[in-house]
Amino acid sequence: MVYSIDKPTHEVPIIISIPHCGSAFPDEIKDQYKPKLIKAPDDTDWFVQTLYEFAPAMGITMITANYSRWVIDLNRDPYSKPLYTDGRIITPLCPATTFLGESIYKDERQEVELPEVKRRKDLYYQPYHSKLKELLRQRRKKFGKVLLWDCHSIRQLVPTVQKDKFPDLILGDADGTTAAPDFIDSTLEILKQGGYSVSHNHPFKGGYITRYYGKPIKNRHALQLEMTKVNYLDNTETKYDKVRAAKMQELLKRVFEKLIGQLM
Repeated sequence: MVYSIDKPTHEVPIIISIPHCGSAFPDEIKDQYKPKLIKAPDDTDWFVQTLYEFAPAMGITMITANYSRWVIDLNRDPYSKPLYTDGRIITPLCPATTFLGESIYKDERQEVELPEVKRRKDLYYQPYHSKLKELLRQRRKKFGKVLLWDCHSIRQLVPTVQKDKFPDLILGDADGTTAAPDFIDSTLEILKQGGYSVSHNHPFKGGYITRYYGKPIKNRHALQLEMTKVNYLDNTETKYDKVRAAKMQELLKRVFEKLIGQLM
């Protein structure tokens, strides 16, 4: 299955998307990758689905990816149109390298050929987005408006993106275009009360999911939250840290409580 769905017992007009938490590889292409790398694909947003596991109890539906972003990146433009033009490394729809430029395939290919990209898009990309569209359409029909919260995490330091460490939390809304100002302002206000460093639209403005689905004029709002992994993982950025995660969860609950109140 391309995705998993965590359904609430009651519904509120918020959908959580976690497109980069998957670490599985389809059997028909698994042997093409370097075995050592795919045992724990480094560009995975590890345990983000665990961090947000409280959300269904608040009435929020979660859709999470099962396959690795190295199979296909669900948060990229379907035609690999770049999200940024500032010189940073941006992996395409079907990556051939890690964020640090290391080839992930045994044959050291530098790109995935177009027929294979199309095949993967049909099999793994479209089903996720079709389900996401269905969830958003259903909630907007029921409540008149809906908010999509797209969840991501990243290592503190990725020199191919920027030379300095990232802030703890980065809220992206494509420079205020993907959500109404009230939702953006209230989210930022609460995030800044959590004792973390917070940035707005820098260095990430929101990926394809946020930019494509966020249409405030249609009562469909979208926000992306990127966070550095040490805020819920250990110092190696690989193991779930329950204490750190609990602190972050309390802050996220406060954000969602506020947004639910604004949406209902």
